[in-house]
Amino acid sequence: MERFVVGTGRCGSTLLSTMLAEHREVVSIHEFFTGLDRARRFAPGPVSGAEFAELIGAEQPVTTAVLARGYTSDEIRYPFGAPQARYRPGDPVPWLLITMLSRLTDDPDPLFEEVLAFARARPDAPLADHYRSLFELLTARFGGSVWIERSGSSLDYLDGLIDLYPSARFVHIHRDGPEAALSIREHPFFRLGVTFFLDLFPEVADGEDDAAIIDRVVGTPPPCWAVGRYWTDQVLRGFRALPRLDRDQFLQVRFEDLVATPQDVLAQIASFFELPADDGFVDRAGAMVRGLPPARLGTLPVEERDELLVACRPGQVLLGRAD
Repeated sequence: MERFVVGTGRCGSTLLSTMLAEHREVVSIHEFFTGLDRARRFAPGPVSGAEFAELIGAEQPVTTAVLARGYTSDEIRYPFGAPQARYRPGDPVPWLLITMLSRLTDDPDPLFEEVLAFARARPDAPLADHYRSLFELLTARFGGSVWIERSGSSLDYLDGLIDLYPSARFVHIHRDGPEAALSIREHPFFRLGVTFFLDLFPEVADGEDDAAIIDRVVGTPPPCWAVGRYWTDQVLRGFRALPRLDRDQFLQVRFEDLVATPQDVLAQIASFFELPADDGFVDRAGAMVRGLPPARLGTLPVEERDELLVACRPGQVLLGRAD
């Protein structure tokens, strides 16, 4: 069985996947699909081993641009500055090293070479088979029997995941829309993404080059209506894919419930995913909760708050968070 955790950006999926990794049989595959080339990551037809290695070995330009400007986030796990690290911030670091492999080991560079060698040696096959074989390799390598993939903003491309794995099971974790959107607004990587997808790049000043424009975008919070629309668009695209799934393939959980009653929510997810028995899992994982992040909505000026609420409303309705 293929298992995925999906959600919008800044919805709590990172916490959930970290908690699931406390299960002794689970290897959590963090942030794999989001950073792959959007035009090729769900391409149909057979793909050679060399093409597969090139796809998963590439950098993610937005991440490179933001890191080069001195920003980081909790999701960035590559050990920049460690004696054994091959890359420095601003280098075109391969996407797999940024978070996924660096969550599995403190020395990810040799593991990256191992993964690329494995990929190059693969026969021609559909990408679904290539991905599954890689996840199974990592699961065995790190002593598990089950893999669960989780990437930020993956609800946005739920349709593509279903194309790959039509029988998979999906846990959708969601958070209050305005609060998720405001967290997106404060995140430097999402600032560039929101600006790109909504075409909000500022007018070019005299003598200003592309690098200076990116500096301005990353350093400036987008309008509240824009992050609300960005969040809602992800929810809308995800829900358009839901009719393709049977009811027993999709489970929704609230981030707020995960924080309030983590043992209950984790037990529900473990049953849904049919995880092997692991005494103490829900207690170990539940102990990781540190409470809800501080609410941001009430700190906004009234006009910006109202714009955000209007922009988020379609997504809130779909999630059962508004009438």
